[in-house]
Amino acid sequence: MANSNPAPPLTYTANVSRVPKVTHGLSDSWDPAELIMQNGSLVPSVRFSQDGSQVVSGSWDEMIRIWNVMTGKVEAELKGHTSWVNSVAFSQDGSQVISGSNDKTVRIWNVTTGEVEAELKGHTNDVNSVTFSQDGSRVVSGLNDKTVQIWNVTTGQSDKTVQIWNVTTGQVEAELKGHTNDVNSVAFSPDGSQVVSGLNDKTVQIWNVTTGQVEAELKGHTNDVKSVAFSPDGSRVVSGLKDKTVQIWNVTTGQVEAELKGHTNDVNSVTFSQDGSRVVSGSEDKTIQIWNVTTGEVEAELKGHTNDVNSVAFSLDGSRVVSGSEDKTVRIWNVTTGQVEAELKGHTIG
Repeated sequence: MANSNPAPPLTYTANVSRVPKVTHGLSDSWDPAELIMQNGSLVPSVRFSQDGSQVVSGSWDEMIRIWNVMTGKVEAELKGHTSWVNSVAFSQDGSQVISGSNDKTVRIWNVTTGEVEAELKGHTNDVNSVTFSQDGSRVVSGLNDKTVQIWNVTTGQSDKTVQIWNVTTGQVEAELKGHTNDVNSVAFSPDGSQVVSGLNDKTVQIWNVTTGQVEAELKGHTNDVKSVAFSPDGSRVVSGLKDKTVQIWNVTTGQVEAELKGHTNDVNSVTFSQDGSRVVSGSEDKTIQIWNVTTGEVEAELKGHTNDVNSVAFSLDGSRVVSGSEDKTVRIWNVTTGQVEAELKGHTIG
């Protein structure tokens, strides 16, 4: 993938001591909205809203917070989980947030009111990963009990295995079985026809949502798969591994198109940019790397976190990356400059 003498990647190290701390909004003299959100607890999951105006963070203080990116203020604080919040995501229209927790529940929250609209129960273990389908009608969750569950958002129905529900009739259309170990990460394909799951048994499985059959099993990982995501066109899957690598797979052939090496510790989170040209990865080596998918080279390395990076995501336009870390901060980075220019405070439990 890379040429024999690649140029060194850009390396950005945030000088945190110079970063202003926001408590009452942003100064007019600052550049727009590259933010650090400082929490009093570990942050395993962060996501942008579709329009980039908000960030949602899930924390080990059992809280979910929705932040206004421009003002640096907490717009909503969602309370109700009784254990760590491991995974959060916005719905496509930004009206809802989904959360998965060690309290074995999945909750769907109304962003405007802060109220729980649905609580999906039936899991028998920690919920590691949750996300909405593109149309918002279904939810997929990955668990420590070796199952993936697909829920109908309207009916809130499922069971302890893997079931796909018809949105109109509320009937079970398929039951997905086959995992042999904990499910660390799940994601819908852009058109909702497939689900990808990453497991502790070193495999990635791609499921046909209609038939309930495994369409592809991507083998070749040498360690646990910690994060998976589809490309925007659904043709590829990216996986982040405990073996310190990022792999990009061709969904049709099941072959590895690229193996991205450079991290020096576990890769906890990976995702594509909206145009599919780049991948961002967050690692236990405390860095974030942005990769060029075509060349396989690192375009930028974002440094500044002082502990494991647990979650990363691009903004819709690809100009920013949000990261959540075990150093108890959420940061928003300018991809071009690599700068972090403000700090938000909210979580209060250490």
